[in-house]
Amino acid sequence: MSALKRVQQWATFARIWHVYDIAWQNPFHSAQLLKKYLMGMHKPIYHPLNDCGDHVIVINSADIALPEEEWKKRVYFHHTGYPGGASWTLAWELHNKDPTMIIKKAVYNSMDGNLQRRYTMERLHIFPDENVSPELMKNVSNQIRQIRPVPKRLDHISEDERKKFPKLIDYPQDYILR
Repeated sequence: MSALKRVQQWATFARIWHVYDIAWQNPFHSAQLLKKYLMGMHKPIYHPLNDCGDHVIVINSADIALPEEEWKKRVYFHHTGYPGGASWTLAWELHNKDPTMIIKKAVYNSMDGNLQRRYTMERLHIFPDENVSPELMKNVSNQIRQIRPVPKRLDHISEDERKKFPKLIDYPQDYILR
């Protein structure tokens, strides 16, 4: 076996570490993307019974963006296992308690039907901000591209960019703003 083929085979079977910035991203669309990396669906050797998935580090889970009224309308169910232990929690309440839980539940639910999803979820590492331990970051060799571009805040736009932006209207000199 040539050295090139040996490296190609090693890269196919190795567990690669990916990092994904989920700031300003929809967690349900991101879960579909992350599922492919966690289960190994992006590899040519993928099979539903083959455990060939990679590790994924998700950062900035405290800054997720749910569409429209999802913060107020989406409800998460939890049962303690004891009689009367059922509870329903709104998305904003769950996010305030644990900012990693919504993305964790979204990824778990996206792998519905996967017999190994409990073990697959062990390769998902979620952090509410950018503070990730250096031991984990030294393993990262790939960055997963965000689904949507992050919008730029108005207070982060420089004065030069504002001046270069095309004007829609030029107000006359004697115009009074109220």
